[in-house]
Amino acid sequence: MANLYQDRWVTCGEDEIRVCWYYPWGTKRIPYRSVRGLRRVQLSLIRGKGRVWGTTNPRYWASLDPKRATKQTGLVLDVGRFVHPFITPDDPAIVERVIRERAHLGDVAGGTTLGPVI
Repeated sequence: MANLYQDRWVTCGEDEIRVCWYYPWGTKRIPYRSVRGLRRVQLSLIRGKGRVWGTTNPRYWASLDPKRATKQTGLVLDVGRFVHPFITPDDPAIVERVIRERAHLGDVAGGTTLGPVI
């Protein structure tokens, strides 16, 4: 199977998203069928840029990304659980398009919003 998107930390495959170093012990696999929502967010110092990994907010978990401070946009996934994965792919527009298409979420609803305090 070919990957639809891949960078150092995020891979969008045919059936799932793989987030490397989401957990201290490795990769989180998120089947597209479990994605209920997706939100594109603008990063700032307290809204993601200052967080390389983890969180101060129990509702979100930021996967490891040492280059997050240089990025402008992140994605928050609603997977139907209390904790929402927070990812910052190198090309968020492509990842958003792939996830929306594969998870049958439809077009972008509201553009970019402020990110959560992480």
